[in-house]
Amino acid sequence: MALELGVTGTVENEVNGSVSIEAEADQKILYIFLNRVKSSPSPFGKVTKMDYTFSDVLQHYEKFTVIG
Repeated sequence: MALELGVTGTVENEVNGSVSIEAEADQKILYIFLNRVKSSPSPFGKVTKMDYTFSDVLQHYEKFTVIG
């Protein structure tokens, strides 16, 4: 999904079962990405709660990477 939208960043499964995503893209694209993540029919997990913040600090990711 990130590749399709041109989103760069990282995604990582946390020890407590949550998932952390750092994503960079145009704000409009980020809203689309967030909505797709929230409604994803993934067989691996279901989104029951989502917290997010926006920041002006960029990491300048070159691609979207799964960590761990």
